[in-house]
Amino acid sequence: MPQAREWTAAADTVICNMRGAGETWAAIGRRLGLSRNTVIERGRRLRAAAPVKLAIVKEYDMMDDPNRGPLPAGHPLTWGLLSGEPYPAGGEV
Repeated sequence: MPQAREWTAAADTVICNMRGAGETWAAIGRRLGLSRNTVIERGRRLRAAAPVKLAIVKEYDMMDDPNRGPLPAGHPLTWGLLSGEPYPAGGEV
């Protein structure tokens, strides 16, 4: 039966610091000379988490969406197509 590993404070610090910097579990294991799964288990016990990645959301432009619904009658973008004249100033959609 395998013997229990004696974890040092230095190894725990390496796990927490590297994981906090966004390193993979495999990279941390290579640095410590341990298997990836061993480091994952210890990291979970230490609650060493990777930094949160923020998603960048593009601004949604309804007019560029090919699946948008039809524009209402008299909409400023289609007014000239139907009447051949510019959209009236101060008009409401």
